[in-house]
Amino acid sequence: MKLYASCMFKRFKTALLALAILPFVAGAALAHPHIFIITGLGFETDAAGRLTAVSVSWEYDELYSLLVTEDMELDDDYDGKLTPEELARLNGFDQNWDAGFAGDLYIEDAAGQKLRLGGPENLGTSFEDGKITTRHRRGIEGAAATGPWRVKAYDPSYYTAYELGRITLPEGCESRLIAVNLTAAQEALQAELAKIPADVVEMDYPPVGEEFADTLEVSCQK
Repeated sequence: MKLYASCMFKRFKTALLALAILPFVAGAALAHPHIFIITGLGFETDAAGRLTAVSVSWEYDELYSLLVTEDMELDDDYDGKLTPEELARLNGFDQNWDAGFAGDLYIEDAAGQKLRLGGPENLGTSFEDGKITTRHRRGIEGAAATGPWRVKAYDPSYYTAYELGRITLPEGCESRLIAVNLTAAQEALQAELAKIPADVVEMDYPPVGEEFADTLEVSCQK
């Protein structure tokens, strides 16, 4: 995940990645993501029922929210509330994306082709009950896409785990959630870990994020 890259967070990430390497060294197949996000999705279509844009909300877990607010020196009194000035500073903190970052959102059309999504348009940030929630909108680049669509939210490196939350659809559209087969996902992870030599000291985590992602199918009537 390439959302927030302050010096303090980089130090936390380095430490957490070091812990994630331990299963490789020990030969275990246990892995944990370190950031947890509940993702809300809102779909926009044109008069012909073709997809034109997607709005995205990310609700961060309390621990990561705490790391961010401490790093940015927000909520110094730890009351779980931010002043308007603090909220303005926080707004957009996760939308300065590195080049090539896909936004951890992947949409396929009826032909199985991945849609090209534009960069994030900031829709605001909130902070409630110790959790940061950010919102952005992404347009479909090129021609509007004909459905049905298959949608997944995942970090390929599995450093961040995404859970699909509230789904908002235009009139005439419907969705179906296909839950991931966790047994198959764990087996895929174990297979990747088994490829790692026992004497490896440092390496990237296997790109297994998609294996742990639920699939949302969306269709709209013309």
